[in-house]
Amino acid sequence: MLALLSVSDKRGLVPFAQGLVRLGFRLLSTGGTLEALKGAGVPATKVSEHTQSPEILGGRVKTLHPRIHGGLLGRVDLEGDRAEMKAHGIEPISLVAVNLYPFRQTVASGAAEADVIEQIDIGGPAMVRASAKNFRHVAVVVDPDDYPTVLAELEQQKAVGEETRRKLMRKAFAHTAAYDASISAWLSGGAGEPFPGELSLAYQKAQDLRYGENPHQRGAFYREHSAPSEPTVAFSKVLQGKELSYNNILDLDAALGLLLEFPEKPCAVIIKHNTPCGVSVDDALVKAYRTARAVDEVSAFGGIVALNREVDEATAQAMAETFLEAVIAPSYSAAALQVLAAKKNLRLLEAGPALASPQARPRAQLDARSVSGGLLLMDRDAVEPALSWKVVSKRAPTPEEERALRFAWKVCKHVKSNAIVFSSGDQLLAQGGGQTNRVDSVRIAMKRGGEALKGSAVASDAFFPFRDGLDEAARAGATCVVHPGGSVRDAEVIAAADEHGMAMVLTGVRHFRH
Repeated sequence: MLALLSVSDKRGLVPFAQGLVRLGFRLLSTGGTLEALKGAGVPATKVSEHTQSPEILGGRVKTLHPRIHGGLLGRVDLEGDRAEMKAHGIEPISLVAVNLYPFRQTVASGAAEADVIEQIDIGGPAMVRASAKNFRHVAVVVDPDDYPTVLAELEQQKAVGEETRRKLMRKAFAHTAAYDASISAWLSGGAGEPFPGELSLAYQKAQDLRYGENPHQRGAFYREHSAPSEPTVAFSKVLQGKELSYNNILDLDAALGLLLEFPEKPCAVIIKHNTPCGVSVDDALVKAYRTARAVDEVSAFGGIVALNREVDEATAQAMAETFLEAVIAPSYSAAALQVLAAKKNLRLLEAGPALASPQARPRAQLDARSVSGGLLLMDRDAVEPALSWKVVSKRAPTPEEERALRFAWKVCKHVKSNAIVFSSGDQLLAQGGGQTNRVDSVRIAMKRGGEALKGSAVASDAFFPFRDGLDEAARAGATCVVHPGGSVRDAEVIAAADEHGMAMVLTGVRHFRH
């Protein structure tokens, strides 16, 4: 029996090869895999000796040969195939362990284009696909984690069972498809083509979820193959707590996205049902958290917390006062972990030091959303365009009002449209969103904020279509307002601001969040 081993990921290679030899397999191999096997004393034959054809073009052509692909594709249960194989001296290959050149790792390293191109595997995918196509006669292994299963079946029943071969075949085709998708994405990105004519996405499963948004829906969590340099939920380390749920992950991502709007100072964000219910910045993290929680303590119960500095003991003790679902932060002090360990079900995520950097910013990437029969793709609303705000009222905002307006505008981006946000210069005071008209969003925020809205700034994610929303904001006590402008009634709305003595600025940028 012949087995062909050619892997870039050499985890478990030697024990697997030793097991195959014990079971009577003869091994074929190439390059670094062959060196690793011989270095461990595992007998193996170089592919070029088996094919009687030298490696050429600097190793670009090694396995592209009839004695390899005929051995992989030959249907040994068909008399015609057996006869042709015999006539051409082709021996069947019954097991293949191949994983592909480290293309993604090379891209992530910042290598030059020529070096990346050399890591586009040709022979590897061809062998994997050939073996997978002929899965009835060939077991193809692309994941070292499958080595023990394959060896166990060979030891117990002298063959790899059909159910396992089918599973390996599905995994093999998914492996090559994801590999090709990564190459396509790199080429499109390099050409400045974010929306290619045909789109392939490459993600790997991080975990199965207990269920999706609701218990009757199945769910799983997928992430990119390589961790980005920016902080992400997908690559955060879970330190304690129950298994993350579908809704936890959505809310953690929303919390992280808003948190990254305020990297300069300690900041605390509280999210409930994908909506901000508390945001505050302060010189001390514990003060930022307590202020954020005080915005809406009822909604903070069972919420998701995001913090952009290491969690110290004082902040941990403050968080322990309230039932929370999950916390994401750059890191946790030993004392903080000891305090939070008493909350055994509380999920703690460590995002890493990049989250604590004053230079941390939202990640510029594409957002995807599925619709029936299709996929919507767009730039993430992550970076504010460098446009000057235009003062359109009779009076300009004071420096303190401008600071509050900029805070409100950053938060407004993260509230469901029609979004209305009242804030001071360092904290969210109230928000309303997700309504079918803007004036209702204002009224919801007013009810939540009450007297705290006196002297506040108000932000609207899109223009005021009528003056009623602005009139209500003024009645709540707001002294200044920011919105994109662009309504046919802008003049009417500006006149209303002047009537109320409010400062108004237009951004020219809309922040719908449907």
